[in-house]
Amino acid sequence: MADWKDRVVGERMSVDDEFGEQVEASSFSRQQWGLIMTAVNFRIENPEDPEDARLTVDTGKLPQVMPEIDNVEKQMASMGAGGSGSTSSGEGFLGGVKRALGFGGGEDERYEEAEELVREYATLLQERLEENGRWSEACRVAADEE
Repeated sequence: MADWKDRVVGERMSVDDEFGEQVEASSFSRQQWGLIMTAVNFRIENPEDPEDARLTVDTGKLPQVMPEIDNVEKQMASMGAGGSGSTSSGEGFLGGVKRALGFGGGEDERYEEAEELVREYATLLQERLEENGRWSEACRVAADEE
C-alpha cells in the first residue's frame, strides 16, 4: 500500500509551482530550496481526526545540508550569479554577496529562514489538500500507517 505522501504527489507539484514566488523572495535559490526539501520529512499529526490533524515538518536533517546549501551559493557566485536562468530574483545572489562581505545574516538566520519557508510550504500544502478534498484521505492513510 502506498503511503499518504505518494497519494498527494499532484498537489505537491502544484504547491511547488505556486511556492516558487516565496522561494524567489527568500535568500535561497531554487537549487538550494531543492536541497532543503530533501532534508525534511512531512508528517500528519493526529491523523485519526482530520479536523484536528495538522501537517508538520521534521527538520532534524536540515543542519546536515546547510553546508551544501552554502557551497551551492559559492558556486553560483563564482559563475557570475548562476547562469542557469532559474536563479532567484536577485535576493539569493545579493544575500550571498552581503554574507561574503560580512554584512549578511549568520548561519542561525539561514537555518531559521529555511525552517520558516518549510513551515509555510506545509501550511500551503495542507490548505491545498483540504480545498481539493484530499486531506481526509491523506489522514486516513497516515492513520493506517501508524
